[in-house]
Amino acid sequence: MDENLTTVQDDIHYRFKQVKLLELALAHSSWANEKGRPELSNERLEFLGDAVLELCVSEEAYRRFPDADEGLLTKLRSRLVKTSTLAGVARSLGLDQRMLLGRGEESQGGRGRDSLLADALEALFGAVFMDGGFEAAQTLVLKLLDPLWPASPALPGGKDCKSRLQELTQDTYRERPVYSLVDSSGPEHHKVFVVEVLLPDGQRFRATGPSLKKAEQAAAHNAITDLSRAQA
Repeated sequence: MDENLTTVQDDIHYRFKQVKLLELALAHSSWANEKGRPELSNERLEFLGDAVLELCVSEEAYRRFPDADEGLLTKLRSRLVKTSTLAGVARSLGLDQRMLLGRGEESQGGRGRDSLLADALEALFGAVFMDGGFEAAQTLVLKLLDPLWPASPALPGGKDCKSRLQELTQDTYRERPVYSLVDSSGPEHHKVFVVEVLLPDGQRFRATGPSLKKAEQAAAHNAITDLSRAQA
């Protein structure tokens, strides 16, 4: 099996019965068109995953905030499923490095484009839904978005991942996490940064991003996700 496909499954803690669905989720239309096989793009899975995502977030918002009216719930859902939010989650999973892009899209910086990353994440949700059903897709959606929920639906959003991780480590270890730049590559207009965050207990988490700040946030998101899973 392709190493990228194995790594994605490791990162989302889900094993596909039909790995072809995961391959399809990572295939941008530019890649499919270059192959002369437009049906191999992730657009149909993205369409499906978008609906799965909206339902999962809607149900979770309804459950979390029983006193919130429809207007507040709608605004909250919009913030959680907006393109920039989903792109950040996609980067934390390394989807920016694992998408299949056509040469033209690649040369134009497609890997850093929020819209492509958000679509790939939604396609991933669609793929998990098709492979394992709604419960599997819901588990993945809620796990990946968990750090982003605000304490109240009236707030503009949850604390950023670096702030939340700092609170978690200070509460648990009385120390802060330490971030370090591991690597950066690519042309100036499309650099990719690799950042590692070291927790006080020695655990390390890496992530990539189109800026140092975004890579740090993505690394913090990975750490929070792992810590939340360990405490579950």
